[in-house]
Amino acid sequence: MGDEDWIELKFRLADGTDIGPSKYSQLMTVASLKEKIIAQWPKDKENAPKLINEVKLINGGKILENNTTLSEARSLPICELPGIVTTMHVVLRPPLFDKKKGNFKTFSLQFLSVFVCIFCIS
Repeated sequence: MGDEDWIELKFRLADGTDIGPSKYSQLMTVASLKEKIIAQWPKDKENAPKLINEVKLINGGKILENNTTLSEARSLPICELPGIVTTMHVVLRPPLFDKKKGNFKTFSLQFLSVFVCIFCIS
C-alpha cells in the first residue's frame, strides 16, 4: 500500500484528551477502528468502553456506521492533504439500567452529532 492508502487519525474524547495520532488503512471498517480505540483507551479514565456498540465515532457531524470503511467515511477534501491529521470525536453511550431484565443497556445519542464536527490539524 502507498501513502495514499493510509489516513492519519486521532480521536478526541469528551474530556478533551486524545488517542493518537496513528495511521490507519482507508480500507479499515469503523467497527475495527472502534476496537483499536477501546484497546488504546487511557487507563486512568473511568467508564472505559468494553464493546464497540458503546462507542460512537463522529466525522463531519455524522455518526459513522460500523460497516463503513474509512475511505467511505471521509467527507472533507482538505483532509486529503499529506501531513494533515484528521480528528474524529468519540462519544460514549451511557448505560441505562433495564428494570425488566435487571441489567444495563445502551441508548442512541443521535442528537449529539449536531454539536460535534471534524477538525483538520496540521
